[in-house]
Amino acid sequence: MKTIDSNKVSAVIPTRDRVTPLRRALMSLRMQTRQADEIIVVDDGSKGGTRWLREEFPEIRCIEQSPRGVSAARNRGLQEASGGWIAFLDSDDEWLPQKLDRQITALQENPDYLICHTDEIWIRRGRRVNPKIRHEKGGGLIFQRCLPLCVISPSSVIIRRSLLDEVGGFDETLPVCEDYDLWLRICCRHPVLFLQEPLVVKHGGHPDQLSKRFWGMDRFRIQALTKILESGELSPQDRQATLDVLLQKIGVYLQGARKRSKSREVEVYEAIQQRVRQA
Repeated sequence: MKTIDSNKVSAVIPTRDRVTPLRRALMSLRMQTRQADEIIVVDDGSKGGTRWLREEFPEIRCIEQSPRGVSAARNRGLQEASGGWIAFLDSDDEWLPQKLDRQITALQENPDYLICHTDEIWIRRGRRVNPKIRHEKGGGLIFQRCLPLCVISPSSVIIRRSLLDEVGGFDETLPVCEDYDLWLRICCRHPVLFLQEPLVVKHGGHPDQLSKRFWGMDRFRIQALTKILESGELSPQDRQATLDVLLQKIGVYLQGARKRSKSREVEVYEAIQQRVRQA
């Protein structure tokens, strides 16, 4: 049976066919002023294999699996990790050198928190951009702030393994918005520690970005919102706020489905809309 070290930090990186970005991500781990105790890369079916990875970064542990999606890759990394703290990093992002150091220090000073995230720098197609006000990060009891959109980035998070055991890992039925789903399940129960310092660089706008593969992203958020409503975990105030946002997202999705003449989906989501209104 695997022994878990409560003080150990395990970095988990899912990837598929991202040689250059992954190399950048792993170099950012090497530059940390507080090193991760183990680094696990889960290769989710890269066509070129991982020989180069093992040669250039012998300090990492590389696990290969057939393509199952980013949620399954992260969950596999969690399953294999031996640290009591789990730090996720997407293979197209990078950590700034003091990221882990700052977070571990903050968590030691605030031992009641089981999850910590940080501010971030956004790069789109090689240029720095400013997030909009609706993307503003925060800490504390932020469940209702998590409802409109994802306000926690996986690459910025360090989280107690016991918390993931409590709420469950990433939902493998969700091809995207799996992080949004997880934060809802966590934030309806626990406060979040937030470091306002930007300690992560998020690179977006590239062709293989998961969010670009699907139209109507709100349908996955609708699935997550429906699930959290059915969990029985919400306070009356949080339940009403969730219902309100769910109806908004169904309305937005229906507009898109009608525009694209997706009659079957219109029928399905109109029925969902009616059930939610009656809830």
